[in-house]
Amino acid sequence: MTTHWPPRRTARRPLALRVATPREPVDPACVGRRVVRRRAKGMDAGAIAAALEDAWSFSRQDSRHEDLADDVRSRAELAEWERLAQLLATAAPGTMYDPDTDDVVRAELTAEAAAAAVREARRIAARADELHALRELGTLEQAEPRDGDEAVRDALTRRSGGYVQADADAWFAHALAAHSSTTATRPPARPSPVLAHAALLAELAHLVPGAGADQLAFAGRLSTTEPEAAGVLAAFLARARSDAS
Repeated sequence: MTTHWPPRRTARRPLALRVATPREPVDPACVGRRVVRRRAKGMDAGAIAAALEDAWSFSRQDSRHEDLADDVRSRAELAEWERLAQLLATAAPGTMYDPDTDDVVRAELTAEAAAAAVREARRIAARADELHALRELGTLEQAEPRDGDEAVRDALTRRSGGYVQADADAWFAHALAAHSSTTATRPPARPSPVLAHAALLAELAHLVPGAGADQLAFAGRLSTTEPEAAGVLAAFLARARSDAS
């Protein structure tokens, strides 16, 4: 008897409305500094001094216009040209500006990487909360797969154990296969168990249309124990299907 995946629960509650995660706002000052650094790369002290004069000229012109007088990006660009002029003025003669060796730039990149790591950890935690709640409601199959969902599996395991991770892995693989994801049908050379499972499910669905989850349970077991073998098998079936057409 064909069973539906995942098993449905008898009691359900209505799903709460999902709130879209807000995107990080664009920082015009940061954009201005980056523009200056790109332009200044390879310039010597004289060229940067000339660029600073131009920036001052533009700033004086902008100050005459009310809508431009408080332009955050323009002020940041001017300040960055001033900083680079001071930096090159104290450097050895003939020194060319290189943002890769600029201590201020490197410190900013380190801070940005740390902030990005915090945002990613929060995203993973929020997504894990969402998938765990859907699993508890018996509606996990309704969730759409997203980029980065594989990273959520470890968070689910840490908080609830491998049995929840197994359900999430199976959902992700089935969802990718059902949506004919490029990732599912073209697994990498060393696929993860989830992607190998998805790729294999996608090809088996072409080979045996209408097969139930219970009939394809072996694909999950194979992908968990031998993900590379499952990926190779999926690629082999895809090639055979292509040759047959």
